[in-house]
Parts: sequence; C-alpha cells; structure tokens
Amino acid sequence: MTEPAQHRQAFRTGQRAGHTSGLAPGFVQGNVAIVPGRYAADFAAYCWSNAQACPVLATATDGAWALPALGEGIDIRSDLPAYRVYRRGVAAVVPDVLALWQPDFATFVIGCSFTFEQALIAGGVPLRHVAEGRNVAMYRTSIPTIEAGPFGGGMVVSMRPVARRLVGLASEITSRFGDQHGRPVHTGDPAAIGIADLTRPDYGDAVTIADDEVPVFWACGVTSQAALERVALEQAGLPLFIAHAPGCMLITDRRHAA
Repeated sequence: MTEPAQHRQAFRTGQRAGHTSGLAPGFVQGNVAIVPGRYAADFAAYCWSNAQACPVLATATDGAWALPALGEGIDIRSDLPAYRVYRRGVAAVVPDVLALWQPDFATFVIGCSFTFEQALIAGGVPLRHVAEGRNVAMYRTSIPTIEAGPFGGGMVVSMRPVARRLVGLASEITSRFGDQHGRPVHTGDPAAIGIADLTRPDYGDAVTIADDEVPVFWACGVTSQAALERVALEQAGLPLFIAHAPGCMLITDRRHAA
C-alpha cells in the first residue's frame, strides 16, 4: 500500500485525524468541494475562471465517490481527516459524509499549497507552521475573483513568513507548481489586500513573524469554499454543500512533477 493510501485508510477508519500539512511529501494534496449537481456547471466555470486559486485536479459527477485519476480505491466520502458540512449556511465538522451522500453530488478536487511545502523546505526555505506542527494561516482578502453564475467574492490566501533574503527563492520554487497555486500573489503589507490582523486568520493557525521576515501570500483553494459560503449565506441559496475541514486535505497517489 502506498504512503498516501495508508494515510487515507487511517482517516477512513478513524485511526488518525488532524491536518495533513507535512504528510506524504512528494505527493499531491487537494482541497475538496462537493456540490449538488444543479450547481456543478457554474461552480466548474468559477474554478476554471480563477485557476490560480482554484486549479481543478479532478472531478466526479452523478454521485460518484471514486477518483481513479488521483488514486486507486479513493472514497471521497471518508478519506479525509475531517469534513466541513454546510446546511443552510451553518457549518459543522464531521469525520465522514457517508450518511449525507446524494446521488446527484458533483465532487471537485482543487490543488493545494501543502503540495509545494516540502519543496520549499528542501530548497532552504523554512516553514514555521510545519516546524511547529500547526495548520497554515489562511485569510479572506479584497482581491476580487471572476464571477460565474452565483459564485464570486474575494480570494482566500495562505500566508507563510519568509526571510527577506529568501522571498525570491520561495517565489521561484513555487512557480514550478502551476496546478498548486504557483507563485505568491502578494508579499508584504497585509492591509494592501484587505487583511486587518495577521494574528486572527479566518482559517488555520496564526504564527509569529520574526523581525527579518515578511508575510508572503499564495492563492488558496479555500477560495472555492468561500465562494460556496457566499451563495449559502448572502444569497440564501445552496442549502447543502460539503468541503474539507480547514487543513484536512485529500492525499492523492499523484506525484508532483517539480
């Protein structure tokens, strides 16, 4: 059994929980969004229109829960550490979604920056949240996304403190991961992209930024979840959708190319 399959089995059987940052280095991880079929075309258009934040790795439609393009034996209903279920705009975290599955569900697996973290570390760019065993910090921003159907809103970004002398290196390394968000979208002043307080992330865990470091921001696949939340909350639509719990990604059998 491959290392990713071992992790998926541990999540499926409840033997392990928690975020997936730092797990299965060398393998692609993915955000997950599961929507009723009537929303699938608009949501797909939204993801393709905002490919840096929402790079689609694989899809499944008509209630299929297997994703053979990403790994043998994947069951998207149970192979994540935890899921975030939204019912009429109210979120709850659950260990699996077997009992909630519907025959029209469409699943989207979207690239995740956890995939390039080992490359950063190996290239000489330390990552504090990995060293401290924390989830990466993620923030809603004022960076607009391209709307598609009911879906739109601001981009969500992940933030990693990087020493000033290593910012260029971090950008070069992550540029090799085009289907995992690629280069940073912003470096430096968080207020310039609508973030008021780095100590209060919208998702994940805050980390300390040292005097010789600057915050570096990458587009984040949670942008897709925020777009779904917007429809559920602001437009009173989308009574049910499912996403990964923050930091709890699908670990695939696909090796990254970089």
